[in-house]
Amino acid sequence: MFEDSLIESGGKLKTARGWTSVVSFLLQFMIIGVMVLIPLIFTEALPKSIQLGFLVAPPPPPPPPPPAAAPVKIVKVIQTDIVNGQLRTPTKIPQKVQMIKEEEAPPPVMAATGVVGGVPGGIPGGSMGGVLGSIASAGSVAALPKIATPQRVRVSSGVSQGLLVRRVNPTYPPLARQARIQGTVVLQAQISKTGDIQNLQLISGHPMLAPAAIEAVKQWKYKPYLLNGEPVEVDTQVQVNFTLAGS
Repeated sequence: MFEDSLIESGGKLKTARGWTSVVSFLLQFMIIGVMVLIPLIFTEALPKSIQLGFLVAPPPPPPPPPPAAAPVKIVKVIQTDIVNGQLRTPTKIPQKVQMIKEEEAPPPVMAATGVVGGVPGGIPGGSMGGVLGSIASAGSVAALPKIATPQRVRVSSGVSQGLLVRRVNPTYPPLARQARIQGTVVLQAQISKTGDIQNLQLISGHPMLAPAAIEAVKQWKYKPYLLNGEPVEVDTQVQVNFTLAGS
């Protein structure tokens, strides 16, 4: 009895499994077909990024090419070798060299000489050459013009330092010493023909150090500056150093 039941149940089970397999296969095939057909029918369901990719405007056309440059005109400048009546040195060797024919020099003028034996109406014992010769000899020796010597010249501080014969050191101001102020005072000075200091003017320096520097420089003495053998006045600059270490 058990054997018959097992055989009958085995045939039913096999028949049910075959139908379920066919039905499930058909359902899966229909689902896959629907999933494929839906995007083709309903296009609005596509992603927006794909649609925007087809709607991008084309790039603008390229700008027109720039206009052609105007041709450059080369202007030849005719240069002359004579500038302000003077011959200028040429910058290059010319291809054709023009020969300049100079005029012949006039014959030399011979000095007037006397006549052997004298002339009628002449002075006895006269010299050769006569009056014309004496005039020519006197005119040949011309007085040379004398170059005027300037009354004042400007020299550097190094040149004036070599002419210094007496130097008076300045007195360090007490207030500047207490404030620890130091530096260089530059003065514009005029040296007379005798070597004395005149017209001192402050150019740069601390206001607390300048009066002491001016008072000391007024007492300096220089050798006269000679130009063409004559003493002249000199414009120069004088420097006075103030240091706390050497005060």
